[in-house]
Amino acid sequence: MIVLLAGIIVLHLAVLVLFLISTVVNSWWYFSDSNSLDIWQNCTWLEFWNCESYTTNEWLQAVQAMMILSIILSFLSLILFFCQLFTLQKGGRFYLTGIFQLLAGICVMSGAAIYTVQYPHIHGERYSGSYGFAYILAWIAFPLALCSGIIYVILRKRE
Repeated sequence: MIVLLAGIIVLHLAVLVLFLISTVVNSWWYFSDSNSLDIWQNCTWLEFWNCESYTTNEWLQAVQAMMILSIILSFLSLILFFCQLFTLQKGGRFYLTGIFQLLAGICVMSGAAIYTVQYPHIHGERYSGSYGFAYILAWIAFPLALCSGIIYVILRKRE
């Protein structure tokens, strides 16, 4: 039982780290070796990184909100798990923890999907390039968060 509990906690922490990295790192889109874009700023390499904030864009703000909300929900889910671990009665299920983690996964999926569909409206069609690793990490975190949430819903507390 201890190994299962440790595995669940490690999975949850891995998902939380993926959420943090995909939200903070400046690599959602590469359009050349020296230019990259993320959900927060546009950076250009000129002997050092020169980063400028974006102007307001509704779609980009929606992506930012979804990514931040996924971090908050996942963190709350982890706190709820530890609270329920000590207060839940024997045989109880971790429904609330699972629901928060599932919502975090849905939020990150929504943010990445909005970015995928609305990319020309967010950055303009002048940039041709490829998706960066932070964008890919967001998509990897989505199924891991769903798996974690499902595990929490199925999990029963034992002595």
